[in-house]
Amino acid sequence: MADHKKLPLEGIRILDMTVVWAGTYCATLLADLGAEVIRLESIKRLPPITRGYMPYPPKDVIEGLPAFVAAMPGREPGRRPWNRYPLFNAHGRNKLGITVDLTQPSGMDIFNRLVAVSDAFVENNVTETMDKLGISYEMMRDVNPRIVMLRMPAYGNTGAYRNYRSLGVHMEGVIGHTIVRGYEDMDQSSSTNVYAADAAGGVQGAFAMLAALHFRKRTGKGQLIELAQAENMISYTGQFFMEYAMNGRDSGTIGNRHTSAVQGCYPCAGDDRWVNITLYDDEDWAAFRNAIGSPAWTEDDRFATHSARYENQRALDARIADWTRRRAHDEVMHILQAVGIAAGPVMDQRDAFADPHLQERGIFEEVYHEDVDGSHLYVGVPYKMSDMPITIRSGPVQLGADNEYVYKKVLGVSDEEYAEFERMGHIGMDFSRDEG
Repeated sequence: MADHKKLPLEGIRILDMTVVWAGTYCATLLADLGAEVIRLESIKRLPPITRGYMPYPPKDVIEGLPAFVAAMPGREPGRRPWNRYPLFNAHGRNKLGITVDLTQPSGMDIFNRLVAVSDAFVENNVTETMDKLGISYEMMRDVNPRIVMLRMPAYGNTGAYRNYRSLGVHMEGVIGHTIVRGYEDMDQSSSTNVYAADAAGGVQGAFAMLAALHFRKRTGKGQLIELAQAENMISYTGQFFMEYAMNGRDSGTIGNRHTSAVQGCYPCAGDDRWVNITLYDDEDWAAFRNAIGSPAWTEDDRFATHSARYENQRALDARIADWTRRRAHDEVMHILQAVGIAAGPVMDQRDAFADPHLQERGIFEEVYHEDVDGSHLYVGVPYKMSDMPITIRSGPVQLGADNEYVYKKVLGVSDEEYAEFERMGHIGMDFSRDEG
């Protein structure tokens, strides 16, 4: 048998009370690195959309929900729908899961016992949720002085917005990102939802946790990390804030345009197929013109110079689109890339699954999960390390799947006490019917 290579966070135990996307993704990245991440959930209450909109949804409700939350196999709820939601399962890997009702005094006792034997805790609930439960850094530090607590509220734990509920799309609006997305002729009533703040918060939260654990290793001291997700996302849009700070100008929507190049997204053959093309200068234009056969319209005075083409992009777009819509998007890419032009198709999930580069890189991993009817391909860990295998070791964690291990092995609970916790409603793998 080959020697076991210890993962970077192996031996670190992290309690996970995260919801929806940002927090759960943060915990996933830590679990990928080998941390024993234990999700704490309750069979009495379902946090909205983390494991779906409702525990026992009728099929007609699932049919009406967007794919990102309800694209379960066959759009069938199955026996345990909460274990089938793609929004959770996409980043539910490599974790353990237990159930406990923290609204009961006995549940808080269980929580404190877990804190005492853990290294860190991560949550991204609205501030008052933790306040109502009585969970704070000071409380956990009294139980375990070495604990690291990561809090990831949308707008921070202080200030006027501290108790505002938000998804990534709401944070995007608050920080001004929404206003710079869209086409030139599109007003904000047509803006689509974007959740970049969630992914950004998850990555930054994992980084902050690693830094705090490293600090503790050197000093022996735990600490509180407060990551306001909206403030984190501002750093991704710094150029727009600098434009206002330095020049007093608000940035508007520019669509697929470039600030100095001819650039656009053009229709191709097939249903809703598109390709992106960028022409930086006269050299690109000459190569493009030759690649498409030098049609007569390329001699139009409106397109004679780079500045003229830039000023007349709408007219040029129509001509380019006439050429692209007769060809497949990947054909356009190959024709133009062969002569050094930046061009690439707009890919959907089908394209990505079939992409030979992604296949060669092994980004998709086959994972078994009984509640989604067997094995499927999941997006794996977003990086590779030369000296250790960072992979999906276990599939999306089922609600309460590791109750027995955590209660009996980690906490040392007796069989009698375990049975009593079951009777009290702490332990189970099914949501209460009162929730549905």
